[in-house]
Amino acid sequence: MSENCLCAILTLAACAVPSVAADRPNLVFMIADDCTYLDLELYGGQAKTPNLNSLATEGMKFSRCFQTAPMCSPTRHNIYTGIYPVKSGAWPNHTCVYPGTKSIVHYLKAADYRVALSGKTHISPKESFPFEYDGEFKSADPSASNPYPTIEKLITDSKAADTPFCVFACSNEPHSPYNKGNAAAYPPDSLVLPPSWVDTPETRFQYSKYLAEITYFDAQCGALLKLLDKHGVADNTFVMAVSEQGSAFPFAKWTCFELGLTSGMIVRWPGKVKPASGTNALVEYSDVAPTFLDAAGLPTPATMDGKSFLPILLGQQVEHKNYTFGLHTTRGIINGSETYGVRSCGTKTHRYIRNLSPEVKFMNAVTRIGGDKADYWTSWQKKAQDGDKHAQAMTSKYQHRPAEELYDVVKDPHCLRNLIDDPAYATLHAELSSQLDSWMMSQGDKGQETEAIAHTRKAGYGKQKSKKRKKANGKQSK
Repeated sequence: MSENCLCAILTLAACAVPSVAADRPNLVFMIADDCTYLDLELYGGQAKTPNLNSLATEGMKFSRCFQTAPMCSPTRHNIYTGIYPVKSGAWPNHTCVYPGTKSIVHYLKAADYRVALSGKTHISPKESFPFEYDGEFKSADPSASNPYPTIEKLITDSKAADTPFCVFACSNEPHSPYNKGNAAAYPPDSLVLPPSWVDTPETRFQYSKYLAEITYFDAQCGALLKLLDKHGVADNTFVMAVSEQGSAFPFAKWTCFELGLTSGMIVRWPGKVKPASGTNALVEYSDVAPTFLDAAGLPTPATMDGKSFLPILLGQQVEHKNYTFGLHTTRGIINGSETYGVRSCGTKTHRYIRNLSPEVKFMNAVTRIGGDKADYWTSWQKKAQDGDKHAQAMTSKYQHRPAEELYDVVKDPHCLRNLIDDPAYATLHAELSSQLDSWMMSQGDKGQETEAIAHTRKAGYGKQKSKKRKKANGKQSK
C-alpha cells in the first residue's frame, strides 16, 4: 500500500469518530423521582431549592417540558433511548425495551465518552444500557464530606485522560416513603395545598415530609455541582436538571393530567446558554438524548423519535414542537386496574386526554389501604363519606373519568374544569384528537390491544413463565 493511500485511510478513520478535543463538553443529567415541578421554589412552589435556584440563574429554565409516560420506568427508558414508550416496548412500569434497542450510552461510548449512571436505575435489559453503574447518587448523604467518590474518580480519570464524561445522576427523592430531609422546615399547618387535594391532617403531614425530600434532592444536586467546580470542569460541562413526573399524590404521577406529564427543566452550559434565561418552547424527554448527542457533535440516530433542542439553548430558535404526547397504563402496576389505558396530546395551552376504559374504576398504589407508603387517601374517602362536597368531587374525579377530557392548562393547571363539551373548543378538540390518532399510529399503538399485552413487557416476563413451567414439570415428574 502506498504512503498516500495509508494517509488517506487514516484521515477517513479519524473523521469517522469525532476527536476528543478539549472543547467537547462533559454531560451531566440530574433527575428527581416523583417530583411535581410546581412544588419547586424556582417554579413558585413551597419546597426550598437553593442549588437549583442558583443553577437557573446561570442557565435556562424551561416552562413547557414534558415526559411521555407518568411512571418511573417508562420515563427513564424514554430518556436514555430517545424513543417513545410503545415503540421501544417500555410503556408499562417495571418494564424493558425490545431486544437490540440502543441507548445514548452506545453512541457516546463510540465517540470515546465515559458514560455512567449513578443512583436509581429502573431500566432493562443491561445490554441496551451499558452504563458504568454505581448507587451513590441514590444512597449517599449529600452533606457528607465525600458523598460521591465513584463519580469524583470518573471526573478525575476523565480529566487526566483528556476524555469527556457523561453522568446520569438519578435520585430516589422525593419518592415515597418520605423519610429524608428536614420536615420541621415545613410545618404542616402552614402549607398551601393544591386545589385538587382534600385537606386532611394526614395529607398535610405527608406533604410536609415530601417537600423536605425535594430540598434533600436539591442538596444532592448541589453536592455534584460542587464536584464540577472542585475539579475545574464546570465551564466545559453541559448540565441538565429535571424533576421527572409529578408526585405520587393524586392527579399527578400515574395520570395524564398536566401535573403528571409536565416536568421542570434547567440547562446550564457556560459560554453557550444565556444565564438567567427562560423559554416556553415545547420539549419532551425523548429530546434529551438527541440534544446531548448534538452538544457532543454527534447526529441523532434515525431510530430516535426525539429531536435536539440545542437551537433553543443557543438562542437560534424560539420554538421546537407544536404538540407533546402522553400515555399511561395501569396494567401491572401495584394495585392497578387491569385495564385502564390513557392517551393524551397537548399544546402549550391545552391538554386533551382520552380514557380508553372510562367504565373502569381507576386504581393504583395510592388508592389501596396504606397508600403508596404514605397513607392519606383513606382520609380523603372518609371525609367524602362524611359529606364533604369537595372531597366527594375529588375522590370521584380521580377514580371515575369520562371518555374524553380537555383542559386549559394555563388557567387550570390542576385540570379541574373539563371543557370537552364546550362548543367553543370543538375545533381544538378535533385537532388534538386527530394529532393523537396520528401519533398512536406512528408508534404502533393500537390502544386497547396494546394495553392488553402490557404485562408481557415486564422485565423478566418470559423468564418468569419459564421458571413456572419448569417448576410444574418438576412436580409432574415426581
